[in-house]
Amino acid sequence: MSAKRDPGDMPDLFDTPAPEEERSFRTLDEFNAALRASEPSVPGGTKAVPGEGPVGAAIAFVGEQPGDEEDRQGRPFVGPAGRLFDEALEAAGIERAESYVTNAVKRFKFIQRGKRRIHQKPTAGEIAHERWWLERELGLVHPRLVVALGGTAGQALAGRKVAVMRERGPLSFGNRRGYLTVHPSSVLRVPDEEARRAAYDAFVADLRAVRELVG
Repeated sequence: MSAKRDPGDMPDLFDTPAPEEERSFRTLDEFNAALRASEPSVPGGTKAVPGEGPVGAAIAFVGEQPGDEEDRQGRPFVGPAGRLFDEALEAAGIERAESYVTNAVKRFKFIQRGKRRIHQKPTAGEIAHERWWLERELGLVHPRLVVALGGTAGQALAGRKVAVMRERGPLSFGNRRGYLTVHPSSVLRVPDEEARRAAYDAFVADLRAVRELVG
């Protein structure tokens, strides 16, 4: 008799078959070409937005998914949250150009309302499907530390739901050294100016801790 699974568990992150056969890639260019040619796994944008940064980067930052501007430009973290992210990296003494930046889900999931494209949070199944790509991407980059920006990224990397505020800080992602912090978009959503400044300062403090962990 098989053991019952807790509905809150997320075994599908590990049990879901690969979107292609057990395929390997020799380079990031080869990986990105296959990613762009793959079938969309989320409703909305059909254009995959690959990661950005050097192979061998000490730090890899993983966000949730591309937003509207990222989808249009084909680059990760270039919208409002990306601009706050760049500001926080600079305050923490981390060079973005020397880091690797990507997303757990590679396409912009949205619904169309008039002329606006409204962001939709990826489901557990969509995160599970995209995890195959994320694992191979990180395997090619070989970062010394992987930073999960927010709950979706933490879920994809840890293979389970994570409580960002409770587990915030150093966290292992399988056999990878990791760190869990908030997504910069969450800082932008804080309505009160004083509280938003405190949230930003806490985010910068996390990034400084990340810098210290990689030396």
